[in-house]
Formats: sequence, C-alpha cells, structure tokens
Amino acid sequence: MKAGIIGLPSVGKTTIFNVLTRGKAAAGPAAGRRLEPNLGIVRVPDARLDFLSSKFNPEKTTHATIEFVDVQGLVGGKGQDIALAPVRTVDALVHVVRTFQDESVPHSGGPLDAERDKRDFDYELMLADIASIEKRIERLDRDLKKAKNAALEKEYASLERAKAWLESEKPLREMEVTEDEKKLVKGFAFLSEKPMIYVENIGEDQLDRLRHPGAHTSLRPNTEQTIICGKLEAEMAELPDEELKTFLGDYGLTESGAERLIRTTYRLLGLISFFTVGEEECRAWTITRSTNAQNAARVIHTDLADHFIRAEVCHFDDFVRHGSLQALKEKGLLRLEGKEYPVKDGDILTIRHSG
Repeated sequence: MKAGIIGLPSVGKTTIFNVLTRGKAAAGPAAGRRLEPNLGIVRVPDARLDFLSSKFNPEKTTHATIEFVDVQGLVGGKGQDIALAPVRTVDALVHVVRTFQDESVPHSGGPLDAERDKRDFDYELMLADIASIEKRIERLDRDLKKAKNAALEKEYASLERAKAWLESEKPLREMEVTEDEKKLVKGFAFLSEKPMIYVENIGEDQLDRLRHPGAHTSLRPNTEQTIICGKLEAEMAELPDEELKTFLGDYGLTESGAERLIRTTYRLLGLISFFTVGEEECRAWTITRSTNAQNAARVIHTDLADHFIRAEVCHFDDFVRHGSLQALKEKGLLRLEGKEYPVKDGDILTIRHSG
C-alpha cells in the first residue's frame, strides 16, 4: 500500500514523514525547492504478529508495510502537475494541516486556519483534475467527429459528469460512481478522487487534544482525520521501544502518532490483516475487508490461488485462548473453508493447494 503526504509549505509535512519512516530527509529551508519526492517504507506495527512470532520462533517475522511519498509543499496555483505527479499512483492522500504556532516559521496561507487550508488544497486537486479531463475531452471530441464509437461515447459521458461535479466545487471522492464508470476513468488517477486523511499538526501547547480528540462529526465521504504533534513525535522517534512506552504514558497516551495514522489509514481504506505462521516465517498480509479466501491466497502467491483447494482457518483470539494449532484442532476451532470464505481481520490461514 502507498500513501502520499501533501500540504502547503511550512506545515511540518517532512517532519511527519521523518517520524513515520525514521528518516532524515531535509525539512524547512534546508530542503530548498526540491523536485524529487522523499520515499520511505514503514512497518505496520501489529502486536498480534509479535505474539505469534513469540510462539512459533520463526526464522523470519515479516510485518505488513506502507510506502509513504512526501512531495514538496504546494504553493497555490503554481505547478500542481509537477509537484503532485508522484502521488497520482498512491492509494490514499495524507494532507498535513498546520495548527501549531511558530512566529519564526511564517505560514504561507497567512493566519492559521485549518479548515481554510483543507478547502483550498482540495480546490488545487480539483483544478488539476479538471485540466486532465478537459485535455481528454478535447481529444475525444476529435475522435468522435471522425467516427462513432460506443466505448468512447461512454467515456465522454463519464468525464462530462465528473467535470460538472468538480465545477460544483466538490471533490470526486464524494461522487457516487458505478463499477463501470470507475473502470472507464481509472487510468486518469484523479487526485481529488483519492481517499483523504487530514492530519492536524498541533503544537506542544495543544497536547490536550491528543487525549481528548473529540468526534469528527463533520467528516465528508471518504475522508478521515487524526492529530499529531510533529515536534513531540520527532523526540519520541529517537527513543528505544521501552523508553517510548514510558514517554507515552507520561502524556497519558497509549500509542504514537505514527501508529494512530497507520490505524486511521487502514480504517479509511477498509483494510484488514490476516496471518500465516510456521517455523520458517510468521507474516502479516494486508487485504481489503470481505476479500475471499482464494483472493487472499493470491496475495501470498498467484500459484496458491490458481491451485487453491481449501483454506485451513482459525482466528488469532482463539489461538491466544488455547495456545496452539493442535489444541484448536482438537476443539474443532481449526476448520476448512472454501474459495468464497470472507477472510476476517485476525484470521490465521494455511492454504491447501494442488500445485
């Protein structure tokens, strides 16, 4: 899975990228007007996988990962296509919005106003999408004047509908579309269509918001929101795991901002994890909710899906209660499921196959 980190200049975007990836990318004035994005892969923390690993003592433990792409801060109306090109292929966008006060770092948007920044950046994404649509419609116009073509006419109608939606100042992520329409416009990788996580980067004088974030009742379709104190997280990123737990406890927190953001990303995209276990490897795999057993097998290896016979399934919670696969088998909690079984979060799978 891939997520793109976006935002205005001087909002703490790259600081949060460094927190997530434990990286050292240059931030602020030191970064200059870089064109190349920062790239980093983040291990998805999962206490369930750690527990399974402690029981099986495998040669290797493999966590799920998320790749983060951090692009340069976007100045409104200037070079959106170049700046945003690296995030056209991501699964979700992470928009870092500044709420911390720092007089030494002026905010490019003027006085701090998180809601204004969210709205204005969405407009930039919508403008970039309108430009892509107009370019394609021009070409379709020329082609359809030469000869009728049912497929091109369908595409034209879908693009016209998307353009009208955008011109009503609403991002494409809020528009209801059919599966056919999704396929027709998939290749455009529209920016405003991508699910969005708003990350409010707070100051150390606002830490009470971490303990009492409140309900996000005003969230629009296909969006999520979380809160991170980039400055505090940067300090925490330097700590060993044991010291980190104590540090979090001192602030009345149970998880870091990085963990919170990853959990929010999974929730927004409808992602879950299942596990494979054994002496060679214990591993977490990421799938979308309701993925069936055969398609879950495909995530492991295409051969397993092509030669799928059955999935041997138990749940992590049952494993914790009974302590071993053998005990689960004796109690009838290790069962065989067919291709269409919808895999659940926390399932432990062994794929039986003919290959």
